[in-house]
Amino acid sequence: MVEKRCAVQREEVYRWFSRLSSARRAEFLCGLLDLCVPIELRFLGSCLEDLARKDYHSLRDAEIKANNPADLAGLTNITDEVVRSKLLVSLALLGSDNREAAGVLFRTLTHTDAVINNYGLRLNDGRTGDQFLLLFTMASNHPAFSFHQKQVLREELAQIRGVLAGGGAGGGAGRRDATPTPPRSPLDPATPGAPGARR
Repeated sequence: MVEKRCAVQREEVYRWFSRLSSARRAEFLCGLLDLCVPIELRFLGSCLEDLARKDYHSLRDAEIKANNPADLAGLTNITDEVVRSKLLVSLALLGSDNREAAGVLFRTLTHTDAVINNYGLRLNDGRTGDQFLLLFTMASNHPAFSFHQKQVLREELAQIRGVLAGGGAGGGAGRRDATPTPPRSPLDPATPGAPGARR
């Protein structure tokens, strides 16, 4: 009976996770990894390495560019959706210890406010907001960035969330204290039917 109930709850978690945005998925997974013990992390690392090996050759050229500061230096026009897509790929393929390339990306991302205000880029238009959320979620959790850089990027992420929650037009117009409510996890005790939920 208990085993059957656990299987149902697992399916609920899978369904909940599948409905999350890419930014929320990345954030949730990073949080789960922080909860793992070292031996679990090594096991998961092996699983990820095996999965990533399947796409190694198709992503090889993009990985070289993602770890080359000179190539990254040309990706500064974040008003361009193509540039934002390339930045997302670069963050996904950036080496965990490549501080120099991370520094170039950090300088690009910390000019977001000026670009939004100067060019009138609207975060709540189409995919723009989702791309910015994913960019800053990935960057603020990426091991190549220093602790200080991550703190700055998290502040930027909070500001972007505030803009999206308040429906503002740009970065400077957002409320820093406004954050949207994420979809409730089936693991949350406040969720009806969750483990430990109040009845």
